[in-house]
Amino acid sequence: MAGLAVNVDHVATLREARKVNYPEPAAAAIAAETAGADGIVVHLRGDRRHIQERDVRIIKSIIKSKLILEMASTSEMLGIALDVKPDTVTLVPETREEVSTEGGLDLVTHEAGVKEMVNALQNAGIKVSIFIDPDLDQIKIAHKIDADMIEIHTGSFCDAVTEREKEREFSKIVDAAKIAHKLKLNVNAGHGICYNTIKAFKGLDEIDEFSIGHSIVARSVLTGMEQAVRDMLSLVKAL
Repeated sequence: MAGLAVNVDHVATLREARKVNYPEPAAAAIAAETAGADGIVVHLRGDRRHIQERDVRIIKSIIKSKLILEMASTSEMLGIALDVKPDTVTLVPETREEVSTEGGLDLVTHEAGVKEMVNALQNAGIKVSIFIDPDLDQIKIAHKIDADMIEIHTGSFCDAVTEREKEREFSKIVDAAKIAHKLKLNVNAGHGICYNTIKAFKGLDEIDEFSIGHSIVARSVLTGMEQAVRDMLSLVKAL
Protein backbone atom coordinates (compact mmCIF):
# COMPACT_ATOMS: atom_id res chain seq x y z
CA MET A 1 0.00 0.00 0.00
CA ALA A 2 1.28 3.46 -0.89
CA GLY A 3 2.15 5.94 1.82
CA LEU A 4 1.05 9.55 2.23
CA ALA A 5 3.42 12.44 2.89
CA VAL A 6 1.61 15.66 3.79
CA ASN A 7 2.99 18.99 2.60
CA VAL A 8 2.27 21.79 5.09
CA ASP A 9 3.62 24.67 2.97
CA HIS A 10 0.26 26.35 2.59
CA VAL A 11 -0.32 26.54 6.31
CA ALA A 12 2.68 28.86 6.19
CA THR A 13 1.14 30.64 3.18
CA LEU A 14 -1.82 31.62 5.38
CA ARG A 15 0.54 32.88 8.07
CA GLU A 16 2.72 34.87 5.68
CA ALA A 17 -0.33 36.51 4.07
CA ARG A 18 -0.59 38.68 7.21
CA LYS A 19 3.00 38.35 8.45
CA VAL A 20 1.77 37.08 11.82
CA ASN A 21 2.87 34.10 13.90
CA TYR A 22 -0.11 31.86 13.16
CA PRO A 23 -1.16 29.37 11.93
CA GLU A 24 1.82 27.28 12.89
CA PRO A 25 3.08 24.77 10.28
CA ALA A 26 4.62 22.66 13.03
CA ALA A 27 1.22 22.25 14.69
CA ALA A 28 -0.23 21.21 11.34
CA ALA A 29 2.60 18.67 10.97
CA ILE A 30 1.80 17.15 14.36
CA ALA A 31 -1.90 16.96 13.49
CA ALA A 32 -1.13 15.31 10.13
CA GLU A 33 1.13 12.78 11.83
CA THR A 34 -1.49 12.08 14.50
CA ALA A 35 -3.98 11.33 11.73
CA GLY A 36 -1.60 8.77 10.21
CA ALA A 37 0.60 10.61 7.71
CA ASP A 38 3.77 8.71 6.84
CA GLY A 39 5.86 11.85 6.50
CA ILE A 40 5.85 15.64 6.44
CA VAL A 41 6.95 17.69 3.43
CA VAL A 42 8.16 21.29 3.44
CA HIS A 43 9.54 23.33 0.54
CA LEU A 44 12.07 25.91 1.68
CA ARG A 45 12.14 28.31 -1.25
CA GLY A 46 14.86 30.80 -1.98
CA ASP A 47 12.34 33.64 -1.75
CA ARG A 48 10.93 32.31 1.58
CA ARG A 49 7.38 33.00 0.43
CA HIS A 50 5.89 30.47 2.85
CA ILE A 51 8.05 28.00 4.80
CA GLN A 52 10.86 29.64 6.77
CA GLU A 53 14.07 28.05 7.98
CA ARG A 54 12.81 28.03 11.56
CA ASP A 55 9.80 25.99 10.41
CA VAL A 56 12.09 23.34 8.94
CA ARG A 57 14.14 23.11 12.12
CA ILE A 58 11.14 22.99 14.46
CA ILE A 59 9.32 20.37 12.41
CA LYS A 60 12.46 18.23 12.19
CA SER A 61 12.81 18.32 15.97
CA ILE A 62 9.23 17.37 16.84
CA ILE A 63 7.86 14.90 14.29
CA LYS A 64 8.17 11.16 14.78
CA SER A 65 7.84 10.03 11.16
CA LYS A 66 10.15 11.56 8.53
CA LEU A 67 10.91 15.00 7.17
CA ILE A 68 11.10 15.49 3.41
CA LEU A 69 12.72 18.77 2.46
CA GLU A 70 11.97 20.08 -1.02
CA MET A 71 14.62 22.49 -2.25
CA ALA A 72 16.40 23.89 -5.26
CA SER A 73 19.91 22.70 -6.17
CA THR A 74 21.75 25.70 -4.74
CA SER A 75 24.71 26.05 -2.42
CA GLU A 76 22.54 27.91 0.12
CA MET A 77 20.02 25.07 0.31
CA LEU A 78 22.73 22.43 0.41
CA GLY A 79 24.23 24.10 3.46
CA ILE A 80 20.87 24.16 5.23
CA ALA A 81 20.13 20.54 4.35
CA LEU A 82 23.52 19.35 5.60
CA ASP A 83 22.90 21.18 8.87
CA VAL A 84 19.25 20.17 9.42
CA LYS A 85 19.68 16.58 8.14
CA PRO A 86 16.17 15.84 6.84
CA ASP A 87 15.42 12.18 6.13
CA THR A 88 14.98 12.91 2.44
CA VAL A 89 15.70 15.85 0.16
CA THR A 90 13.60 16.26 -2.97
CA LEU A 91 15.39 18.37 -5.55
CA VAL A 92 12.97 20.62 -7.43
CA PRO A 93 13.18 23.41 -10.02
CA GLU A 94 12.40 26.90 -8.78
CA THR A 95 11.73 30.30 -10.32
CA ARG A 96 10.61 33.43 -8.51
CA GLU A 97 7.73 34.14 -10.89
CA GLU A 98 5.90 30.82 -10.48
CA VAL A 99 2.84 30.44 -8.26
CA SER A 100 3.86 26.88 -7.48
CA THR A 101 6.39 24.44 -8.92
CA GLU A 102 5.46 24.33 -12.59
CA GLY A 103 7.27 21.24 -13.83
CA GLY A 104 9.96 18.72 -13.18
CA LEU A 105 13.67 19.34 -12.85
CA ASP A 106 15.34 19.16 -16.26
CA LEU A 107 18.08 16.58 -15.79
CA VAL A 108 18.99 16.60 -19.46
CA THR A 109 20.20 20.18 -19.04
CA HIS A 110 21.38 20.08 -15.43
CA GLU A 111 22.73 16.53 -15.05
CA ALA A 112 26.22 17.46 -13.87
CA GLY A 113 25.14 19.96 -11.23
CA VAL A 114 22.38 17.75 -9.88
CA LYS A 115 24.74 14.77 -9.69
CA GLU A 116 27.10 16.79 -7.49
CA MET A 117 24.18 17.71 -5.24
CA VAL A 118 23.03 14.09 -5.03
CA ASN A 119 26.52 12.94 -4.07
CA ALA A 120 26.92 15.62 -1.40
CA LEU A 121 23.58 14.81 0.22
CA GLN A 122 24.03 11.05 0.10
CA ASN A 123 27.52 11.34 1.58
CA ALA A 124 25.82 13.01 4.56
CA GLY A 125 23.39 10.12 4.92
CA ILE A 126 20.43 11.93 3.34
CA LYS A 127 18.28 10.11 0.80
CA VAL A 128 17.68 12.01 -2.43
CA SER A 129 14.57 12.18 -4.57
CA ILE A 130 14.33 14.14 -7.81
CA PHE A 131 11.08 15.77 -8.90
CA ILE A 132 10.78 15.09 -12.63
CA ASP A 133 8.23 15.01 -15.40
CA PRO A 134 7.01 11.56 -16.49
CA ASP A 135 9.60 11.34 -19.23
CA LEU A 136 11.81 8.36 -20.06
CA ASP A 137 14.96 10.42 -20.66
CA GLN A 138 14.61 12.15 -17.29
CA ILE A 139 14.10 8.83 -15.50
CA LYS A 140 17.17 7.29 -17.14
CA ILE A 141 19.34 10.18 -15.98
CA ALA A 142 17.91 10.02 -12.45
CA HIS A 143 18.95 6.38 -12.39
CA LYS A 144 22.35 7.18 -13.93
CA ILE A 145 23.22 9.73 -11.25
CA ASP A 146 22.19 7.31 -8.49
CA ALA A 147 19.16 9.09 -7.08
CA ASP A 148 17.43 7.00 -4.41
CA MET A 149 14.00 7.79 -5.78
CA ILE A 150 12.01 10.02 -8.09
CA GLU A 151 8.83 11.98 -7.57
CA ILE A 152 6.72 12.02 -10.71
CA HIS A 153 5.22 15.40 -11.48
CA THR A 154 1.46 14.75 -11.73
CA GLY A 155 0.36 18.34 -12.37
CA SER A 156 -0.32 18.00 -16.09
CA PHE A 157 -2.73 15.13 -15.41
CA CYS A 158 -4.43 16.82 -12.47
CA ASP A 159 -4.88 20.08 -14.40
CA ALA A 160 -6.13 18.41 -17.61
CA VAL A 161 -9.61 19.51 -18.70
CA THR A 162 -10.78 17.03 -21.33
CA GLU A 163 -11.02 13.27 -20.86
CA ARG A 164 -8.71 12.70 -23.81
CA GLU A 165 -6.11 14.99 -22.29
CA LYS A 166 -6.44 13.28 -18.91
CA GLU A 167 -5.98 9.84 -20.46
CA ARG A 168 -2.92 10.98 -22.38
CA GLU A 169 -1.25 12.54 -19.36
CA PHE A 170 -2.08 9.66 -17.05
CA SER A 171 -0.63 7.12 -19.47
CA LYS A 172 2.67 9.00 -19.22
CA ILE A 173 2.57 8.65 -15.44
CA VAL A 174 1.84 4.93 -15.66
CA ASP A 175 4.72 4.34 -18.09
CA ALA A 176 7.10 6.43 -15.99
CA ALA A 177 6.22 4.63 -12.77
CA LYS A 178 6.67 1.20 -14.32
CA ILE A 179 9.99 2.08 -15.97
CA ALA A 180 11.39 3.66 -12.80
CA HIS A 181 10.29 0.66 -10.77
CA LYS A 182 12.11 -1.67 -13.16
CA LEU A 183 15.24 0.44 -12.70
CA LYS A 184 14.96 -0.16 -8.93
CA LEU A 185 14.11 3.47 -8.18
CA ASN A 186 11.57 4.15 -5.46
CA VAL A 187 8.65 6.00 -7.02
CA ASN A 188 6.70 8.83 -5.44
CA ALA A 189 4.10 11.04 -7.07
CA GLY A 190 2.84 14.53 -6.40
CA HIS A 191 1.64 17.96 -7.47
CA GLY A 192 -1.97 18.94 -7.87
CA ILE A 193 -3.42 15.68 -6.52
CA CYS A 194 -6.77 16.20 -4.80
CA TYR A 195 -9.54 14.06 -3.32
CA ASN A 196 -10.90 13.37 -6.80
CA THR A 197 -7.76 12.86 -8.89
CA ILE A 198 -6.20 10.46 -6.36
CA LYS A 199 -8.81 7.86 -7.35
CA ALA A 200 -7.29 7.52 -10.83
CA PHE A 201 -4.17 5.90 -9.33
CA LYS A 202 -6.02 2.76 -8.25
CA GLY A 203 -4.00 -0.29 -9.25
CA LEU A 204 -0.78 1.59 -9.98
CA ASP A 205 1.17 -0.36 -7.40
CA GLU A 206 4.57 0.96 -8.51
CA ILE A 207 3.96 4.20 -6.63
CA ASP A 208 5.39 3.99 -3.13
CA GLU A 209 4.17 7.31 -1.75
CA PHE A 210 2.01 10.28 -2.63
CA SER A 211 3.07 13.80 -1.70
CA ILE A 212 -0.04 15.94 -1.25
CA GLY A 213 -0.38 19.40 0.24
CA HIS A 214 -2.67 22.08 -1.13
CA SER A 215 -5.87 20.04 -1.32
CA ILE A 216 -5.39 18.71 2.22
CA VAL A 217 -4.64 22.15 3.67
CA ALA A 218 -7.62 23.60 1.78
CA ARG A 219 -9.97 20.98 3.24
CA SER A 220 -8.45 21.42 6.68
CA VAL A 221 -9.71 25.01 6.75
CA LEU A 222 -13.22 23.57 6.93
CA THR A 223 -12.70 20.21 8.66
CA GLY A 224 -9.46 20.50 10.62
CA MET A 225 -6.11 18.99 9.65
CA GLU A 226 -6.58 15.60 11.27
CA GLN A 227 -9.89 14.96 9.50
CA ALA A 228 -8.55 16.23 6.17
CA VAL A 229 -5.59 13.85 6.40
CA ARG A 230 -7.80 10.92 7.44
CA ASP A 231 -10.07 11.60 4.46
CA MET A 232 -7.13 11.48 2.08
CA LEU A 233 -5.60 8.44 3.75
CA SER A 234 -8.84 6.51 3.31
CA LEU A 235 -8.64 7.18 -0.42
CA VAL A 236 -4.97 6.23 -0.63
CA LYS A 237 -5.65 2.98 1.25
CA ALA A 238 -8.41 2.15 -1.22
CA LEU A 239 -5.96 2.21 -4.13
